[in-house]
Amino acid sequence: MARAPRTTTKKVPPKAARQFEVGTLPSREAILEAMALFPDLDGKRELARHFGIKGDMRTPFKVLLKEMEGDGHLARSRKQIRRTAALPAVTVLDIPADADPDDLHAFPAQWNDAEGPPPRVFVKPSSRVAPAPGDRILARIDAGEDEVPHYVARPMKVLEKPRRGQIGIVRMDEDGARLMPIDRKSKEMRIDIGDLKDARDGDLVEVEVKFTGRLMIPKARITNVIGNPKTEGAVSMIAIHNLEIPYRFPSAVTKEAEAAKEATLKGREDWRHIPLLTIDPHDAKDHDDAVYAEPDTDEKNVGGHIVYVAIADVAAYVRAGTALDREAYIRGNSVYFPDRVVPMLPERISNDLCSLKEGENRPSLAVRLVIGADGRKRSHSFHRVLFRSAAKLSYQQAQAAIDGRPDDKTGPILETILKPLWAAYGVMAQARDKRGPLDLDLPERKIILDGNGMVADVRVPERLDAHRLIEEMMIGANVAAAETLEKHRQALIYRVHDEPSDEKLTALRDFLASLSLPAPKGQGVRPVDFNRILAKARTDGKIQQVSEIVLRTQAQAEYASENYGHFGLNLDRYAHFTSPIRRYADLIVHRALIKALGFGSDGLTEAEESKLPGIAEHISQTERRAMLAERETVDRLLAHFLADKVGAEFDARIGGVTRSGLFVKLRDSGADGFIPASTIGQDYYRFVEEMQAMVGDNTGETFRIGDDVRVKLVEAAPIAGALRFELVSDGSRGVPSSGGRGRKGPSTGKGKAGAYRKFARKTR
Repeated sequence: MARAPRTTTKKVPPKAARQFEVGTLPSREAILEAMALFPDLDGKRELARHFGIKGDMRTPFKVLLKEMEGDGHLARSRKQIRRTAALPAVTVLDIPADADPDDLHAFPAQWNDAEGPPPRVFVKPSSRVAPAPGDRILARIDAGEDEVPHYVARPMKVLEKPRRGQIGIVRMDEDGARLMPIDRKSKEMRIDIGDLKDARDGDLVEVEVKFTGRLMIPKARITNVIGNPKTEGAVSMIAIHNLEIPYRFPSAVTKEAEAAKEATLKGREDWRHIPLLTIDPHDAKDHDDAVYAEPDTDEKNVGGHIVYVAIADVAAYVRAGTALDREAYIRGNSVYFPDRVVPMLPERISNDLCSLKEGENRPSLAVRLVIGADGRKRSHSFHRVLFRSAAKLSYQQAQAAIDGRPDDKTGPILETILKPLWAAYGVMAQARDKRGPLDLDLPERKIILDGNGMVADVRVPERLDAHRLIEEMMIGANVAAAETLEKHRQALIYRVHDEPSDEKLTALRDFLASLSLPAPKGQGVRPVDFNRILAKARTDGKIQQVSEIVLRTQAQAEYASENYGHFGLNLDRYAHFTSPIRRYADLIVHRALIKALGFGSDGLTEAEESKLPGIAEHISQTERRAMLAERETVDRLLAHFLADKVGAEFDARIGGVTRSGLFVKLRDSGADGFIPASTIGQDYYRFVEEMQAMVGDNTGETFRIGDDVRVKLVEAAPIAGALRFELVSDGSRGVPSSGGRGRKGPSTGKGKAGAYRKFARKTR
């Protein structure tokens, strides 16, 4: 049975309330006053009825309303008319990500800039709805009666916040053009030829949605042509959009950065006589740490060293409450892609004023570490200084000099600067080994791009002592920062890493037992226990399997305002201090030190201190978002790189086992792929959790995590960043699994494997 159409009747004010002469053209003031008194007067028809406009008066009345709209007194949205700077009784609001959680404010989700700046709305606390910074809410609006409108929002519901923009691939057809969205939840849209810009078939583009016709059909209007979706710049934009990473600086932030003036010696110690130098990747665009070391001449510290670590003084330029600070907080950290950086701070700050450039005066927050002959820190002190970098070196350049191959730049400083640095590192490394941090040194692959932004090669950079030297000195500075702030009872944000959960430890013990390897006993474990396991596995030729499981056993590091130590580094207290250009956590620690040590007026504020738990949670989330974006981009680039190699065979290692199948990593490129359980061999395979293996019910053929296998590429889905393989090699022979039929047939469709199959089915 058809349902009768729903009708609505608007209430109009009673005649007794009408303070005007019916049938005459009302004044502008009368129209605005009536709309203020009677909110239901939100359309031409309602206004005409209210003022008794009929016959020949309709046209001049429409003209009057149009003029008021043109003059900015009225605003129109579809068929609705409202007073400028007036919000409807129920509206959608966006709470800024940097809003104070204890004093929330919001702005209209939709606002016409021609009406002036959007009104700021105070969000009243509610026991039923608990919005947070960054949320979009539906709220009832109470307007104040002052001459300048002010609003109070009563939250009704937290809404799902739509993406700021959309990206997709242009496809030309006989009817013109259409947009194929990257996000599979979005629908295809037509593109009018006039809205194509310079886009061509196959280009990746950014679009905005427009609505046309009486049916308000959505169409795409191209706002930016990104280009070939196979290039790194385009692939990174997919991750940026999908994960909603801010990548354009608001004009207020840019203006503030451009207006910044270079810091001077005022209020600082002069360290320009100390020849600190930077050691970074050869392609680094910013340099936020510099180091120097010398033998300690104190008779009480024979064989000891003095290590200086100078860190860019970002707090001098990015002050709490400024536009720069709010944007840095929202971003949380810089995001690094193979050939692109989405920085936390504008280039004027990150690559210029705060970058420790060779030969240029730069402000720094520095620490002087006194290291004993045993490599342990005896004391330390912090200083706010001005210094000048003596040299800019790459890791490879510094290492080559130490290895006997100095160049024109490193030769003159080899004896005076580089060798004392390595001598200090040598004793610090001994202390590190005694401390026993988790020794899980996994290689990281680097994608090499050609001139067109396409993948040319994938390499594993050599791990050098120069890398370890900088890492060890940065760890020393970070520990000193946490110790100093605790000594002064100053609130801070810690870098924490919890010990493994009991559940993960139980799974590890079961796995080690399946390999006949000893497992740590008792509930409490230390990094040294894992190191013993890894050493035994290396001796027995089982290091690959064990390394993967030990890695999976670890908790994820995060930021917190309360300290529970850093398990992986085996440290009781630890704080990120050494990278304020790219991490907001470090900037907070810098401000805390400035306040605690009386270094200036730009230290941590009381308002910031009260928000530290929320700040820690937020920047932990932005860090995870950055890691996911980087991983997704690498996956897509490698899928593009291998797309024309379908049918080829590769050496791989099993990196994960689930009921759905096997996750493998190619030995040469490091590309990750999936082998569905339904395609493994001719047997029925059962997932044996304690072994982290798929075992054949009848043959006992076993495919275990860490096993080396030979695979064939069956399908590549570059936009999804997914690769599907088949096994070519056989598994090891073991004991047949027990208990019914195993995993043969369709998988559960969960996790990354399920996401790949859904995408693959759609694109086939």
